[in-house]
Amino acid sequence: MIAVNMMFLSSQKKQVLERLLYSEVFKHPLTAKEISAGITANSGETADLLSEMVASGLIFQHGEFYGVFDPENKIERRKQGMERAQQLHEKALKTGRFIHSFPFVKGVGISGSLSKGILHQDADFDFFIITQHNRLWIARTLLILYKKLFLLNSKKYFCVNYFIDDINLEIEEKNLFTATEIHSLIPVVGEVLTEFHAANEWVSSYYPGAPFSEVVLPEGKKPWFSQLVSGMLNGRLGEWADKRCMHITFRRWKKKFSYFQTEKFELTLKTRRYVSKHHPSDFQTKVLSKHRELIDRYKTHMNDSLVSEGIEL
Repeated sequence: MIAVNMMFLSSQKKQVLERLLYSEVFKHPLTAKEISAGITANSGETADLLSEMVASGLIFQHGEFYGVFDPENKIERRKQGMERAQQLHEKALKTGRFIHSFPFVKGVGISGSLSKGILHQDADFDFFIITQHNRLWIARTLLILYKKLFLLNSKKYFCVNYFIDDINLEIEEKNLFTATEIHSLIPVVGEVLTEFHAANEWVSSYYPGAPFSEVVLPEGKKPWFSQLVSGMLNGRLGEWADKRCMHITFRRWKKKFSYFQTEKFELTLKTRRYVSKHHPSDFQTKVLSKHRELIDRYKTHMNDSLVSEGIEL
């Protein structure tokens, strides 16, 4: 019985370290509440677990924050990012609701750093958008045209770089990066986001805890202009227009990023009728690579402690 309890405790400590090592990629220490949301322990158990890990030297504590390496200036940076996120949270929700007013948009969520409760000066508002089936590229084109014409192509508060449709809700890339984005996604509007989480139950293998936020606002009535466009493009004309918008975008991306190898293009500029991803900087690969580097660094530095605790990263 004691051996079983020790194994369970080691498993929970491993989960804590996994959360902290991933957040260390962004030099982003976590609170006990944030850690608890991603592991198989309630808030009380998490508090005891963290106290024990601090005492054994596996992690550090600085006020309400926990991390795996020296705090340096991370705590102050985190506090500033939290304050900015709180200040701009309502603006992001308002923008998300505006995005939802466009034709064929069925659900909008906030992703990126803001969904983690932090926003630095150089960060954008990142939006994850679910559209009506076979109308994704019309919706995307209208949103991009709005950004170019009315926002002078600024993505600071209007970064719309990931779209899927309401039939293909399961994310194809299943890894720690995408799991984190799904788990931390802040729903803005659209019941389809509930279906989205149900279609991506694989996330629980990375984050046993519930999503940070499950509150979803109903869609509501679209403005008259959106209803008019949707009505006009509801039949064959809409089918043709959607394919046309996709082909035009695909050709433009192929020309602009002609130096990308096929594999990188497919990953970072995914172009299908049911999905559009515009991530040419390949942030996902950079994050996962840095994460692996930090795990190796931590294992080298803390090998004896990890062995004694029965933790295998």
